[in-house]
Amino acid sequence: MKKLQTILLTGATGFLGSYLLKDLLLKGYKVVILKRSTSNTDRLESLLDQCVSYDVDIQPLELAFEKQRIDVVIHLACHYGRNDDPIHEVIESNLIFGLRILDACLKFNTDTFFNTDTLLQKHLNIYTLSKKQFVEWLKQASDKIQVVNLKLEHIYGPKDDTTKFVPWLLSKLKANVPEVRLTLGEQERDFIYIDDVVSVYLILLGKKNSLPGFSEFDVGTGQLITVREFVERVVFLYQQSIAQVQTKLLFGAIPYRKDEMMSINVDTEDLKKIGWQSKISLDEGLNKIIKEE
Repeated sequence: MKKLQTILLTGATGFLGSYLLKDLLLKGYKVVILKRSTSNTDRLESLLDQCVSYDVDIQPLELAFEKQRIDVVIHLACHYGRNDDPIHEVIESNLIFGLRILDACLKFNTDTFFNTDTLLQKHLNIYTLSKKQFVEWLKQASDKIQVVNLKLEHIYGPKDDTTKFVPWLLSKLKANVPEVRLTLGEQERDFIYIDDVVSVYLILLGKKNSLPGFSEFDVGTGQLITVREFVERVVFLYQQSIAQVQTKLLFGAIPYRKDEMMSINVDTEDLKKIGWQSKISLDEGLNKIIKEE
């Protein structure tokens, strides 16, 4: 019987990480997680007892590699820099921390590095710039370690951070606030349900031996929808399942950000070629999160 590999997972306490950790454990993988001693582990519930964890703020990062053979790294941890955080903090999280893990991988001969990237453009903000810079370093190292780079679009699902767009909007509807101020909502985005994203990591993990030294995939449904259409769909489904909404949606009350991306290119053909497809429709996914919230 083939031994399942040992995976080092960063960002396990986050939204995507908690879902991915659960499914990796269900499939029998041994999982090692890196976190901080101060990390909120509420999402992990009983999962912590099923994996090995290291607190990188008080333990050497290399300890995880010294104590067990790490076959694959799945790197999810990131810093969005949303609250005017200092640039060096975002760089430390999104670039330097990733490079420290990469150095350990090269030293201890880890086979594969799965990186979590964004489909947003490089110079949109300090978050996207730092993420794209890290990918450039990964490309340079891909002659020594296999790299799989996943460029994600807008993920949604139950238990997401309350500051994220979908939970924020639902909280406003639930509270029946008088109004919600929004942009005109002409931006086109690809909203993908959390379970579909997790399935991308799992299928690529199983097929990595057939991938080249460096490969990357766009992760989305392949279907664009305007932000306005999306918001109106959320309201419609909320009214069907929960209650009538009195909140007024003030589209155009907020100006677009400087350099706002009005559309995004999501090409899922390479994922389809390896047998992946999105299984959760927008209405199905929204109903799941509406009923959960």
